[in-house]
Amino acid sequence: MSGRLPLAGGEASRTACARALLRSGVDEESGEVLSQAVLAQRVGWCADLLAGMVSGLLAERWNCADVEVLASGHDAGGRKLPSNAWMALRRLGWTVTAPVGVRVNDRVVRMAQEQAGRVLRSAWWRAGLTGGVLATWPADPRQRTAQEWEQVRKAVPGGEHLPSSIIKSRTRQAAKFLAANGRLPADVFEMEGAPKVARMLLLAACDRQQATIERSDTDPAKVLLRLQLPTRPDPRAYADWTWVACPIMLPPTVPASAVLHLPTLRVAGRQVRADVAYTHAVPKARRTGHTVAVGVDWGLNTLLCAGALRLQEDGRITELGAGG
Repeated sequence: MSGRLPLAGGEASRTACARALLRSGVDEESGEVLSQAVLAQRVGWCADLLAGMVSGLLAERWNCADVEVLASGHDAGGRKLPSNAWMALRRLGWTVTAPVGVRVNDRVVRMAQEQAGRVLRSAWWRAGLTGGVLATWPADPRQRTAQEWEQVRKAVPGGEHLPSSIIKSRTRQAAKFLAANGRLPADVFEMEGAPKVARMLLLAACDRQQATIERSDTDPAKVLLRLQLPTRPDPRAYADWTWVACPIMLPPTVPASAVLHLPTLRVAGRQVRADVAYTHAVPKARRTGHTVAVGVDWGLNTLLCAGALRLQEDGRITELGAGG
């Protein structure tokens, strides 16, 4: 299901995500009903193929120069890179290849490039943080002086607002490398190897030639996801890929009028979980006139605490039940 979300006056669009479960599927070519375990196996075969391709691309591009090029947002000709990671990688000429003898279509390659591109883009912030820590290495890594704290915060992007625990964690990581190698690492890419690749299918990088999603005409909570999956762990030809139809029940938090997007599939044991993104209409946020506020705090021991308050007509502020 795709298309533009119709908005009325005073409305804005908001994108959210809901978790769903793929309990079964039907192989459209053979008519075979796939159990939850068999469906998880076939999704897992596809995820393993993708993970191998993503790992190869990350191993090739896991360096400061390539990550900086991607983070700059422009190609060698000065043109702005597309926002989609897979399109940006193709503009840069960064390709992935399937294992020898394995046949995958271009949409599967897109998913691999999208996943690798997201990982490489996320590494740039860590590179800047690690670079700032290494450039202002303290005399005693276990205890910085006030002047050394000021220096490292100036060297780290956005360091004035960064929690001290994050800088300390990077310092301990670099100190461990120093103890093992007798020198500081050159950058985060020497200090950390290429990250492990998650087994998942980013269907958002595909089009109708690989996956579709449609609501039921009779019940908007019922959704049919169709996607191509391999019939063997090492598909040798396009004939080894078949369309599988998977019914999904959406949770009641997804509005009936929401526009659905292709989900991300993750294999968890003998189950396939789907993170279904959707866009729905909400009232535009106002600058004034609010009577309810939510206060949120986060920390290391307690990840997130929140509480809601209401402004009464007489000016009193009261709590809205318990916090969470």
